[in-house]
Amino acid sequence: MKTIVLKFGGTSVGSIDRIKKVTKIILNHKRKKNRVIVVSSAMSGVTNDLVKKSKLISNNFDKAEHDVLVSTGEQVACALIAGRLNHHGFSARSWMSWQIPIITDGPYSNARIDKILTKDLQKYLKSGGIPVVTGFQGINNHSRLTTLGRGGSDASAIMIAKFFKADECIVYTDVDGIYTTDPRLHKKAKKIKQIEYDEMLEMASLGSNVMQPTSVQDAKLNNIDISVKSSFISKPGTLITKSFKKKEFSNQIITGISSTKNDAKITIAGVKDKPGVAALIFEPLSKNLINVDMVVQNISLDGKETDLTFTIKSEDVKKTEKIIKGNKKISYRRLSFDKNLAKISIIGVGMITAPGITYRMFKALASKKINIMVISTSEIKISVLVSAIHVKKAIAVLHKEFKLD
Repeated sequence: MKTIVLKFGGTSVGSIDRIKKVTKIILNHKRKKNRVIVVSSAMSGVTNDLVKKSKLISNNFDKAEHDVLVSTGEQVACALIAGRLNHHGFSARSWMSWQIPIITDGPYSNARIDKILTKDLQKYLKSGGIPVVTGFQGINNHSRLTTLGRGGSDASAIMIAKFFKADECIVYTDVDGIYTTDPRLHKKAKKIKQIEYDEMLEMASLGSNVMQPTSVQDAKLNNIDISVKSSFISKPGTLITKSFKKKEFSNQIITGISSTKNDAKITIAGVKDKPGVAALIFEPLSKNLINVDMVVQNISLDGKETDLTFTIKSEDVKKTEKIIKGNKKISYRRLSFDKNLAKISIIGVGMITAPGITYRMFKALASKKINIMVISTSEIKISVLVSAIHVKKAIAVLHKEFKLD
């Protein structure tokens, strides 16, 4: 008998009608004599509403209480799913993270699952029951509820698959798989049948919102294959797996193209070039939870000064400006900000052994008169910063250049 973990995202359980449809998917798997563990997110919009309420109560809402508050959305969804399964005559019940329990480590709002005690849930599974588990949350060693970060229900499902030695982990969402790029931005985007962990990790961290990056990392570390499917239509999805021989597209080097629109560029000009100066700049940003992405440093001809450019999210610009201007440990000549930017990234393990990818990318963008402001690379991705108005045009020309159309 196979053990299958089914995870449903917020849009999949976003209404009573959708929850009824989700229970049909669950029962289809159950009727095939599988042991089924369900993991659910909160109904779409619920978590955002709870966060909004916390901000109306206090500008400095207690972090532990914040996790207690926002974790209630999953509890509601799981109870509704279990109730509908019972309505159909099946044995089902909701399981809160503390009832299993799912043990976490790390800070509130960004904890990681350390271990899952399986005894009670295994007993319930063997009795034929369908456990419906709250995603996105766990319990720490102080017996306080913790949450795993937005999109953390994916991590819950993957770690449950690990600890219960599941044969399959299926993530149901509002799209029918992973695409070569966002279909809303480029109509010629194609669904990818299989994608490697590293490629998916890059795509998730670079703007693809289908999977949470830490969840993909957990899947890779624990060698758990994930199928991404739609809960709205019955179609084959995308398998996220380890290395395999690609057969989908001939001459395929690039697997996908990701983009973000809410980027900003910060340039600190005329910084004294001495050991430790970069750390003095970035340390207070890190302490204030400002995520720094692309970083470029240009040294002056005399070697005494440097211009430091980096990117952040647009919503962090004011906070970053205040921190840099208040930093008495650094001196500089000029501070400038540039908003309304976008990061375009090409991803593919094929570029490791294929020369000329950087040239082809830059030439394609130049053919559409798209100016590149910042460049960042790794073994399997190249990212460039461009004006946000060029996102669709950049994706279209790169999609065609790398034979993804």
